[in-house]
Amino acid sequence: MCCLMTRLHACAVGSESETVTVEGIPFPAEITVGNPLSLVATGITDIEIHFLQIKYTAIGIYLDVNDSQLLDHHLGSWKGIKSADELLGDEAFFEAVVSAPVEKLFRVVVIKEIKGSQYGVQLESSVRDRLVAADKYDDDEEEALEKLADFFQSKYFKPGSVVTFHFTFTPAGAWVVEVTFATEGKDVAKLTVDNGNVAGMIQKWYLGGDSAVSPTTVRSLAHRFATLLSSASASA
Repeated sequence: MCCLMTRLHACAVGSESETVTVEGIPFPAEITVGNPLSLVATGITDIEIHFLQIKYTAIGIYLDVNDSQLLDHHLGSWKGIKSADELLGDEAFFEAVVSAPVEKLFRVVVIKEIKGSQYGVQLESSVRDRLVAADKYDDDEEEALEKLADFFQSKYFKPGSVVTFHFTFTPAGAWVVEVTFATEGKDVAKLTVDNGNVAGMIQKWYLGGDSAVSPTTVRSLAHRFATLLSSASASA
């Protein structure tokens, strides 16, 4: 299984480095698609049924932490932060991470098999609810979400399958996300979503603080950035 996952990872993204293991699944500590991206958070999605924890996916969050604007400008207000708990209680911090116009990549690896349509419906519904709440849901967003749901409709999420969301910020000031799906025995499938509102809300689904789909990923992100921001303050 590990060899299969490693092969799928190589198909889904560019070059890789040493790995960090999450639930037996290897995540490269750094990958290169456009710029080198560092692993800044890991976590899982799960559900508890009759006191049993069912784990569905493992998650790796990658950012271009070498972009000087990230820590100095976009997250400059949090330099010198003392603990991850301070960041966890600050929704503005997670908003700043999401809105920071640096290259990002989210890697989602399937632990327990599910239908792609189940994942697509959950993603579509969650993103739509966020867009409606922010008064950013219109015909263009509806069309983009329908394409996203259709992309996952016919997929089957076997254990070891990999979904990636690669976010880039255009010169026009909007997010674009390339979605890929890789699984054994199938060609890698790709979809580009060029609706900035939808792309931004996908980021919030995974990194939106208290409302994120994976609390473990959010906690991991807070711990990593507490270290990065403390170091940035010390070297300033």
